[in-house]
Amino acid sequence: MEKNRLKDLLLNHTREEIQEEIDDIHPADLLELLEETEDEDQRRELLNDIPDDVVADIVEEMDDGDDQYEFLHMFPKNRRKEILDEMSDDELTDLVGELDEKEGREVFSELEPDDQQQVKQLLSYDPETAGGIMTTEYVYIFAKNTVADTLKYLQSVEDEEEIKSYLYVVDALDHLKGVVALRDIVRSSFDTKMMDIINDNVIAINYLEDQEEVANTFKKYGYSLMPVVDDDNKMLGIIEIDDILDVMEEETTEDMNLMAGMDSEEDVDSTLSESFKSRIPWLVVNLATAVLAAAVVNNFSGTIEKVVSLSAVMSIVTGMGGNAGTQSLTILVRGLSLGEVTKDNALRIFLKEIGVGALTGIVIGIIVGIGSMIFAHNPWFGVVAALAMLLNMIAANFAGYLVPVILKKMHVDPALASGVFVTTVTDCLGFFFFLGLATLFLPLLL
Repeated sequence: MEKNRLKDLLLNHTREEIQEEIDDIHPADLLELLEETEDEDQRRELLNDIPDDVVADIVEEMDDGDDQYEFLHMFPKNRRKEILDEMSDDELTDLVGELDEKEGREVFSELEPDDQQQVKQLLSYDPETAGGIMTTEYVYIFAKNTVADTLKYLQSVEDEEEIKSYLYVVDALDHLKGVVALRDIVRSSFDTKMMDIINDNVIAINYLEDQEEVANTFKKYGYSLMPVVDDDNKMLGIIEIDDILDVMEEETTEDMNLMAGMDSEEDVDSTLSESFKSRIPWLVVNLATAVLAAAVVNNFSGTIEKVVSLSAVMSIVTGMGGNAGTQSLTILVRGLSLGEVTKDNALRIFLKEIGVGALTGIVIGIIVGIGSMIFAHNPWFGVVAALAMLLNMIAANFAGYLVPVILKKMHVDPALASGVFVTTVTDCLGFFFFLGLATLFLPLLL
């Protein structure tokens, strides 16, 4: 619905008219309208006649727990409790978990007892595991029943428990027995036993599995939802594809931040203090590595004094090496995070990266060599620059492969400031190769 028409509906129509149309409006559109309405009184007026279940959907569309908390406090306590009661348990868990201790306790105290029990259970799981991102609100059916029993049960399911296109089948002790498509239930005769139409080759996710691995499993099989089980194959909940999309966005943001040497949770809304604390540690590390590179240069100060033009070219060698290393690093970090780098293909990928470094080093080296020769009016100056560029490009790709692999072996996120380490290698070796070769060829450069 067009925004002006939506705004007119909420402000100028009766509650009954709003109720008739509101189910056809996506909560994301309602949230967008509210965010664009700067006047708080008008925002409250827009929300007056929106049903509590739709308001709950709007809250769930918000990404930040603090924003959700502030939004909920626009409502009186009684209505706020009704809205919270309409929210799913996994969303409530995320909300309580993201808030500070005082605010989290406040929200938790306003939940219904059964919701409190579910939230407490979900909070016991690591938030970055399958158990931490699953929802416990799902419809399951029993293996012992017939199709007629199952259809009768599905007709009695409450509105807030959404019936999916695929349903999971459990026994009396909640052990996962299989999965069945809703269409297969509808197409079968009433007296058909559920065990006769289920697929017992169901792929499930252990509740301890890391969320990144869960995302890879979803990508591998292309499912829209998957069951979560414990070590005894008891069904605990389900994970839906929209939860995985959030995980993928979160993991990508985290990798980008870590590769840049920042805290994984920093974003544009972080405070000055948070951003400072996030960035300063790795900047100090970067400073230390820069001092190390400067020490390498200082060891060749005598050579630079004799051939001053070296100082104009050496930054090109190190800069290009840094760029090449970043390219290799980006490919490896992404491949490791997606599980694309395995024991079977690791050597092939390593040799490919070395080969790419050699080929790009030859091409860039020739270009830099010709330019350096013209710049210094000395063909040997060009040879030194070309050889140094070739060696540094190979070293850059070597480091771009090795750094994230070593971090992975140490059970450290391979994105963790890998760029800082790779840049250190390319700077130090770049200066060493260029100035070392210049020292060897010094009589020919004078």
